Amino acid sequence: MSAELISILVLVVVFVIATTRSINMGALAFAAAFGVGELVADLDADKIFAGFPGDLFVVLVGVTYLFAIARANGTTDWLVHASIRLVRGRVVLIPWVMFVLTGALTAIGAVSPAAVAIVAPIALSFAARYSISPLLMGAMVVHGAQGGGFSPISIYGSIVNGIVEREGLPGNEVALFLASLIVNLVIAGVVFVLFGGLKLRGPDERVRSAGTDVGKDADKDADGRADEAADDGAGADADRNADRYAGRNAGKDNDGEADGGAGEDVSRLSPARIATLAALVALVVAVLAFDLDAGLTSITLAVALSTFWPADSRNAVTQIAWPTVLLICGVLTYVGVLDEMGTIDWAGEGVSDIGVPLLSAVLLCYIGALVSAFASSVGIMGALIPLAVPFLAQGEIGAVGMVAALAVSATVVDVSPFSTNGALVLAAAPDVDRERFFRQLMMYGGIVVAVVPAVVWLALVVPDWG
Repeated sequence: MSAELISILVLVVVFVIATTRSINMGALAFAAAFGVGELVADLDADKIFAGFPGDLFVVLVGVTYLFAIARANGTTDWLVHASIRLVRGRVVLIPWVMFVLTGALTAIGAVSPAAVAIVAPIALSFAARYSISPLLMGAMVVHGAQGGGFSPISIYGSIVNGIVEREGLPGNEVALFLASLIVNLVIAGVVFVLFGGLKLRGPDERVRSAGTDVGKDADKDADGRADEAADDGAGADADRNADRYAGRNAGKDNDGEADGGAGEDVSRLSPARIATLAALVALVVAVLAFDLDAGLTSITLAVALSTFWPADSRNAVTQIAWPTVLLICGVLTYVGVLDEMGTIDWAGEGVSDIGVPLLSAVLLCYIGALVSAFASSVGIMGALIPLAVPFLAQGEIGAVGMVAALAVSATVVDVSPFSTNGALVLAAAPDVDRERFFRQLMMYGGIVVAVVPAVVWLALVVPDWG
């Protein structure tokens, strides 16, 4: 049995044990990386640790640290309150606002994980407060980021178009952008319908959503407010929603516990909240305008806030999603071992040598989706597009459609909890059973991996065959 095949089988075993024995998959993956790296691939410790995602570790720690402080001093509550007023109480619009916001950020040049790091904590805090499915909100954020991710001026778009030009393939920047936008928009629409988005429609549901987060007599409260809302206009309903939210949630953090820093009415801006909002704006500017690292910037801003308001940030470090950090870093370290020992290249080359271009195309799409669910989307695109060059050069399959299919397949799966975006969503979600949410993201990511590559292959590759 080849070393590459052994490494893949070990990965399967890690998944099975983690699922059936409730052991942190990251810890298992670290053990597997050590065992496979030392015993099978003859790698030393330095090469094994070369796959450790230090940048992702810092992003996860920094962003969750900063937003833990924002939750403690009531800034996230203020943002939720402001969002309710902005959409005039129509909670149903909030998931789409988050989709558009992350899409706009990536379309104008933000790296997808940076956009998700900025938007996801706010979106998930809103979801927790208004009893919106965290899977729905997380998926809307990630798919929004990927929907805008291939504009001609975006990071992903620039990278893929550069690879196409370097390989001498015909390209179409607009087609690439529209393919990603349409696919992610359709997926977002399906997710919105399947995971309760339609139940947020209308004044009754707006009021019910506002009431359910209190946790006391929710059903009775919601029914009474629904009757009251039926006699009022949308504008009055929006104001009432926001005011009730402000009054009934003042002084409580996302666990419903009294919090010293958030003891004021959430509709008011205290000095700590103003400073935290300024820090969030600084994070956006630093990442988008100056291309600074999101994780290091977040930690720096969090430390600055902690220095001036230590009471608000006393427990922030303990609220960093450490189990999630262990899980993601462990799995990605093992994937790094797979890459170091050539398993990923081995699988890709085996597919491209099949000799049937159309079959090779769909298999490459699936490999891109599967590997990208655990590794860097950019890295996978950079590896797969050159692998497709030999049969694209034969002229039997259109290069534009194939490149778009590979790009979409390799990025649409980033809602997986093992990818950077999915990990950020998992870490940012307050008041959830994290193991259950992890399984939900993993199942949803698995469905996307199973379905989307075939769909984009049928839509973008098959029509250009021959």
